[in-house]
Amino acid sequence: MNGAPMERYYKYSSYLKDQYHEKVYKIPVNLPLTCPNRDGTCGIGGCTFCGEIGTGFESQDNSLSVKEQLEKNILLIRKKYKAEKYIAYFQNFTNTYMPLDLFEKVVREACIEGVVEICISSRPDSIHDAYFEILKNVSEAYQVNISIELGLQSMNHKTLKNINRGHGFAEFLDAVLRVKTYGFKIGVHLILNLPWDDHDDIIETAKTLTALKVDMIKIHSLYILKNTVMGKSFENNEFTVDSVESFVDKVVDFIRYTHPEITFQRLLGRAPKEETLFCNWDMSWWKIQDMIMGQLESLNAIQGDKVDYLNGPAVKKFI
Repeated sequence: MNGAPMERYYKYSSYLKDQYHEKVYKIPVNLPLTCPNRDGTCGIGGCTFCGEIGTGFESQDNSLSVKEQLEKNILLIRKKYKAEKYIAYFQNFTNTYMPLDLFEKVVREACIEGVVEICISSRPDSIHDAYFEILKNVSEAYQVNISIELGLQSMNHKTLKNINRGHGFAEFLDAVLRVKTYGFKIGVHLILNLPWDDHDDIIETAKTLTALKVDMIKIHSLYILKNTVMGKSFENNEFTVDSVESFVDKVVDFIRYTHPEITFQRLLGRAPKEETLFCNWDMSWWKIQDMIMGQLESLNAIQGDKVDYLNGPAVKKFI
């Protein structure tokens, strides 16, 4: 493993130190965007779990320019965390769902002093070579790295339909392969405790992402926002959320079936309590994190210790 030898999994902080050899801080950029499954292109209403602001509760107001948002946050972060290098993270909604000229403008605007990486968060059905050509040119012109984060949430096509994602798994595969063609780093967002996914789905997802050689995985625990389609279903008792113990079991197995060179950006999600109907079983995120670490330690388990399924395992006895 590339991280510290005592780590049970490859943490994002260790990955960034491996990449940049010093502390790097990720700064969200908030653009006034939407998603193709909101405006009728792929669907109406958006993902059933998604609120009106999308994601990014810590983002600056999107009325500010990209440069203003970054500079405002850098002033705070430099003082508090002593970081001198930054990742400009285009986070909210679908950050390739805009005209090409506007996309190029906002990405170039993010290339200010101290920014060493541009991270674009998008959907699998909104990945096109034309946007990557722009990112390639920007990378070369400003000497910044490029990473792409794709919201997948679930590998199960039936679950994707239930949450109104507006795309299937094939679009995700196509997007990952296109990202790799350009040599950009690729991250994947997942919700590991969606009610329609079982434990086997979770293990198969870890195995598939390992086989695809993604670079980063961001795990979210399901939080249910008020005034959403999923929120109304939850209030009507149309589904239940698994126990925290079940979630911990899933995360632990996911880690064990994931290749040790893949970094985990996080293991659960957070949201403001006043915005949610359900979030982390009314427990602090660090307590659940401790439960995950405690189970890994009790099993003497580490990331990748169950990765025995690659490179033709059925014929290894003949090799």
